[in-house]
Amino acid sequence: MRLMNFYKISVIALIGIASAASQATAQLRVVATTPDLASVAREIGGDRVNVVALAKPTEDPHFVDAKPSFIVTLNRADALIEGGAELELGWLPPLLENARNGKINAGGPGRIVASEGIRLLEIPTSFDRSKGDIHSLGNPHFMVDPVSAKIVARNIANHFAQIDPKNAATYNANLARFNARIDTKLGEWQRELAPYRGAKIVTYHRDFIYLAQRFGFTIVDELEPKPGIAPSPSHLAQVIGEMRRDNAKVILVQPFQNRKTAETVARQTGASVLDTPQQPGAVRNTTTYFDMLDNLVRALGTGLGAQK
Repeated sequence: MRLMNFYKISVIALIGIASAASQATAQLRVVATTPDLASVAREIGGDRVNVVALAKPTEDPHFVDAKPSFIVTLNRADALIEGGAELELGWLPPLLENARNGKINAGGPGRIVASEGIRLLEIPTSFDRSKGDIHSLGNPHFMVDPVSAKIVARNIANHFAQIDPKNAATYNANLARFNARIDTKLGEWQRELAPYRGAKIVTYHRDFIYLAQRFGFTIVDELEPKPGIAPSPSHLAQVIGEMRRDNAKVILVQPFQNRKTAETVARQTGASVLDTPQQPGAVRNTTTYFDMLDNLVRALGTGLGAQK
């Protein structure tokens, strides 16, 4: 009997130790709306987090296919990272309502809004839907500016430290490494694109204004007559005229945009169409945020250099 009791006590003790060890090594379950935010979260969280992105790398972040499985993913999350500035307004709110997860409620430590602290551009003075799919809080495509990425990383680190205070030092150390690498890479990217400062470019959507401001490009026009509105023949004729007048020789497109339309304009202006995805994973060997920007800078340098 004494031996049996000894075994019972031993088993209970081992279960307790295993449970404590499991809790000590448990990762934060983090959901990011887009792959770029997920990549930064992995940089900051390291092996303390398990990160899932909802949007595909080749998917328009404005119009993500909201799958029922996302509800389960959000229900189990310890933290949610959204771009903010109404980027996900068309698809995220219904998912959150059905997920019923108090950990990621607005205003809580588990709800991370990437745009907080970002100096957003193009904040409209009036809200008028006739102007297209505008965002009342400003342009949400700020992640192509590496300086903005540092602000986003700080937001993520601060929230991770609140959720998981025992590992706060790890998150802060990872943030410092991330910032140092951004500073180093930013110098490289600026040197690579310095010969093309002042270059005139055309984009499909208003999704490169932060990159243009950071690296000194001038956006002549967009192929969309208004944000989210499909290009019309009359507007494309206007863009062609502007490109000829201003000698704009590159058109930037993302995977979910109509490349054939861009090619039609390019043929009439002698321009090049550059594939410039803003998400890691959209092209081969771009698994991280840094890979994505390396690819973007390289595409711009090659495209603009060929036109000189």
